[in-house]
Amino acid sequence: MYTLSDLNSRRYISLTTFKRDGTPVSTPVWVVSDDGERLLVWSAAKTWKVRRIRRNPDALVAPSNFRGKERGDRLEATARLIEHPRIEELLHQKYGWQKRALDWLNRDSGTEWATIELTGRASR
Repeated sequence: MYTLSDLNSRRYISLTTFKRDGTPVSTPVWVVSDDGERLLVWSAAKTWKVRRIRRNPDALVAPSNFRGKERGDRLEATARLIEHPRIEELLHQKYGWQKRALDWLNRDSGTEWATIELTGRASR
């Protein structure tokens, strides 16, 4: 078994959030950590996953490939939106040319970005 902080070594994780009716929705995302404990995910602020997190902080995370195929057990997590001054720097360090390409593609989009903090929570 692994811990939430172990997922920082992965290039992708599957982030599962929940609709109002409890239906789970999984999305592959990039992940970094600034302290070795919590995980940080970067997403466009108007995505459905960000909207779901605003309403319900319960989440599940699992290692995955870039398509979202899960490669291990899901862990329970608490998600919340935070301001993080170094998120882009951390993403550039880990994802290099991929982050630069994303920046280039979004250069004129006016996209607002959100940082999602994921912390572990006790099993129910």
